Amino acid sequence: MNKYADRQYIIIYLFAFCGIALIAKAAQLQLFSSQYRDMAERTTLTRNVIHPARGMMFDRNGKILVANNPIYDIEVIYRNLNPNMDTTLFCQLLNISKETFIDHINKDWSNIRYSKSTPFTFLSKIDPDIFARYQEQMYQFPGFYPIVRNVRSYPHKSAGHALGYLSEVRPTEVEMEGSDYIPGDLIGTIGLENQYENELKGKKGIEYLLRDNLGRNVGSYNNGRLDSAAVSGEDLILSLDLDLQAYGELLLKNKKGALVAIEPETGEILAMISTPDYDPNLLSFTSNRNQTFKALVSDEENKPMINRAVTSKYPPGSIFKPVISLIALQKEAWNLNRTVTCNMGYRLGSRVLGCHRHPRISHISSAIQHSCNAYYFQMLRDFLDQYGYNQPGVALDTLTAYLGKFGLGKKLDIDYTYENDGFIPTSSYYDRRYSSEVAGWKSTWVISLGIGQGEFEFTTMQMANLAAAIANRGYYITPHFLKGFRSGKKSLHEKYTRKNYTGIDEKHFIHVVDGMDKAVTGGTSRIAAVPDIEVCGKTGTSQNPHGEDHSVFFAFAPKEKPTIAIAVFVENAGWGASYAAPIAGLMIEKYIKREISPSKKWLEERMINADLLTKPLL
Repeated sequence: MNKYADRQYIIIYLFAFCGIALIAKAAQLQLFSSQYRDMAERTTLTRNVIHPARGMMFDRNGKILVANNPIYDIEVIYRNLNPNMDTTLFCQLLNISKETFIDHINKDWSNIRYSKSTPFTFLSKIDPDIFARYQEQMYQFPGFYPIVRNVRSYPHKSAGHALGYLSEVRPTEVEMEGSDYIPGDLIGTIGLENQYENELKGKKGIEYLLRDNLGRNVGSYNNGRLDSAAVSGEDLILSLDLDLQAYGELLLKNKKGALVAIEPETGEILAMISTPDYDPNLLSFTSNRNQTFKALVSDEENKPMINRAVTSKYPPGSIFKPVISLIALQKEAWNLNRTVTCNMGYRLGSRVLGCHRHPRISHISSAIQHSCNAYYFQMLRDFLDQYGYNQPGVALDTLTAYLGKFGLGKKLDIDYTYENDGFIPTSSYYDRRYSSEVAGWKSTWVISLGIGQGEFEFTTMQMANLAAAIANRGYYITPHFLKGFRSGKKSLHEKYTRKNYTGIDEKHFIHVVDGMDKAVTGGTSRIAAVPDIEVCGKTGTSQNPHGEDHSVFFAFAPKEKPTIAIAVFVENAGWGASYAAPIAGLMIEKYIKREISPSKKWLEERMINADLLTKPLL
């Protein structure tokens, strides 16, 4: 027993000795040594946000459309400021006034957006030379921290409306539940920058740094165990063809209008142009961005900020004739070989609705070829009266239902921030409009619908999609800009690969396509012909009660296995063959052949040099 008792005392003494030694060491460190106290006084823990590189954008052929350039900001933590700092030197280094310094440093601390203990942006978009000069003296200004961000740069001047631009986040976007934005962050505001914001923005990283009282890095906190790396945004491969886009912008220069080109088989948008337009570099984060933006927005005459391709809606004019032909044939409301007499007009009571001189029409394809108005006035009457003269509304709603299947008069749900839905009148619309008529409205009251006038309003995107649906002989794929992700980790949304069927039997397209072919080879659309390529198209003249009519054209090519469908709308440009058709023909040749034939150079030069603007651009 005594032997074990001795061992017990040894163990007790050993623990006591170790405890005394630890207490002594702690006392030495905390009470007698100033090493850690001095370190604590000399350092502060800073949480740095690492901004990721925003995803870039490439065209379908790998050419860069949108890249990144660094910009320099300075953030400040108010409680870390040295009250005795040399503000005069500070302002001189950054080329700002003392008034600007005071305005930027003093915040409404009662506002939850600001805290004296968390960083906020003091100065943004600093010139690189000024920033380099400041960095050399930065150690003199504790509390101020440099931040490097990426802003957009554009190697080319094309596709501003499609690409969109960035802006600083609004307070509402910062305060949204689940938001990871902080004041000063950049966010996609419009266009593809906005549509694919979640994919492009990437994920922020965090690093915790120890800094001394002069603001210099002492080292990483806890060996970086709490840090997280920034994750760059996804690079987008767009369906746009940069060369085609730039060429279309050249052809539409100094004109008001829109152009959309689509690959029918995939629904990929090859070009989307709205003019007047702007160089996207003008809205990058440069020193004069705000002034430039205000100038563009305030240009009421040209309205370059409006994307006419998806926002402006117009009467389609005679390009409506192919689609009503298809619907009338499908519903057996019209005979292919119907002959309609046209003596340069259609007699309706005491009125004569005009038409142009053309050969005798005895088949639906020749009616499209020569764009006979009288033929389509009669077709609309027969279609609306198929259930009885007093029930035109029943047939009208059948017509509008089919038009909806073609993607007309409704939003197509393209991958873009905004698109107009256009307008298609229904029976209830006319019931309200003619509510004072006891007997109701009749087919003859809305007869202008037969030639794409009246209340019909479509966007240029919808017109191009209509051309694609005819090119595919009965279906379209929702138009879209995204071709894929460069990483290959994500795939397209299912709606951009699904076929949307029009409900028209394929056999009816034979005659309509044949008519569009003949319109280019020997009808109203000859100016759009391309050597060695079968182009199927249709001109239109969209009536404008406020001035010169609008020039309209849509087409696809080649006739078999088409690779491009296109719609062009030029405001106040007269006949469809005046501007819209030749521009479309040149675009088709440029895309398929990659160059313009010598025989068409005169036409190319005329389109490029034509100036239809009533007021010069800013």
